[in-house]
Amino acid sequence: MDTDDLEPRKAKPAPKDLEIMSIEALHEYIEELEGEISRARTEIVKKNDARTGAESFFKK
Repeated sequence: MDTDDLEPRKAKPAPKDLEIMSIEALHEYIEELEGEISRARTEIVKKNDARTGAESFFKK
């Protein structure tokens, strides 16, 4: 059994109400989200590199 299964799941935050946001606030929100996407993509690359390195090490 995985210990992650024992921890309570975090509820997803409710989506922001975009209708009440100004155009400027929407642009800032998009920039914030793009920053998070970039951060996630960077982490994916690092994890893929680590996996590739481990796989090549253990195939020897």
